[in-house]
Amino acid sequence: MPRLVMKFGGTSVANVERIRNVARHVRREVEAGYDVAVVVSAMAGKTNELVAWCKEAAPIYDPKEYDVVVASGEQVTSGLLALVLQNDGLPARSWQGWQIPIRTSDQHGAARIASIDGSGILDGFEARREVAVVSGFQGVHAETSRIATLGRGGSDTSAVALAAALGAERCDIYTDVDGVYTTDPRIVPKARRLDRVAFEEMLEMASLGAKVLQVRSVELAMLYRVPTYVRSSFDDPADPKPGTLICDEEDIVEQSVVTGIAFSKDEAQITLRRVADKPGVAAAIFGPLADQNVNVDMIIQVVSDDEATTDITFTVPAADYERSRAILEENRERIGLKDIQGATDVVKVSAIGVGMRSHAGVASRAFRALAEKGINIRAITTSEIKFSVLIDAAYTELAVRTLHSLYGLDKA
Repeated sequence: MPRLVMKFGGTSVANVERIRNVARHVRREVEAGYDVAVVVSAMAGKTNELVAWCKEAAPIYDPKEYDVVVASGEQVTSGLLALVLQNDGLPARSWQGWQIPIRTSDQHGAARIASIDGSGILDGFEARREVAVVSGFQGVHAETSRIATLGRGGSDTSAVALAAALGAERCDIYTDVDGVYTTDPRIVPKARRLDRVAFEEMLEMASLGAKVLQVRSVELAMLYRVPTYVRSSFDDPADPKPGTLICDEEDIVEQSVVTGIAFSKDEAQITLRRVADKPGVAAAIFGPLADQNVNVDMIIQVVSDDEATTDITFTVPAADYERSRAILEENRERIGLKDIQGATDVVKVSAIGVGMRSHAGVASRAFRALAEKGINIRAITTSEIKFSVLIDAAYTELAVRTLHSLYGLDKA
């Protein structure tokens, strides 16, 4: 029998009635001839509630015990779905991460999957065509036998990794949207659902602000070549829409120059003024930030007129802004800087498309279009298949709409 992994997010399992709807989706695939493993998230809002309880119990908490608490949300969902499937006449059992087992690193709260032993699930397929209902977002650190969670959105990663381990034909990620769009439809009503997106494009889109899939899940899908669909659990289970397929670039017949426009409001800008322009300064700035796990993105260096000092501008996640400034203040003398300036009212807008590899002038058209709209660009970064600009947050919607129209993404 071909194998299929289905993943359902928190809004899809928000209550028992929605879990029954999930069961109808599962039944459709079982009746189509698939051996099915289902990965589930916690009910919508449950993880936030569990996190709040941890903080109430101990403002500074043990991350190992934190993982024990927050992993329980998925356990409840997996048990409920297994009960519903059994009540509907389908053989099913729930699996927790440690039972499979999904082995992880020991970085509690943000663990990475090391290996998956899917033999127990495969035995259930072979003996009883049993639906495996797997608690997402969690695994076990083998050396300590402690539960470890994969970070927010980790159920996506659980699903893709399980699909790779089971040799599944594909992985279907069910959420509250019916696919990947050219941009956020709430900002651009003419945004279109994409039939197919290349792995590399989806990886860039996920890392640059698109919230459809967790970045790590896309990395795994690309690494193990797992075809992954993004679909809506709210479609009629008897007649679901096709969704968007995340696949190899070679599987896309006609590739647009620009596939989508993403934006991230989770950005902050830091500028260091009159830093000594000498070897080792960059290491003195970015080394301490890296040691504290601060992710630095855009970096711009401008040498001053005196040629002895330089200004360095870079971005960090907004949540790390104050901490980053404090780290830099602690290292002020070592860095040799005169002043630290910053801003949190900024947004990063990005255009992504593998077609950029073979087309010149894609970014320059955007710069010209944004200038015509009076939008000032604070910083720019580029790669082979994307470019990003940092702008004032007040111009977010205007910039996204401008670029979306510029590259013809609002045309059917």
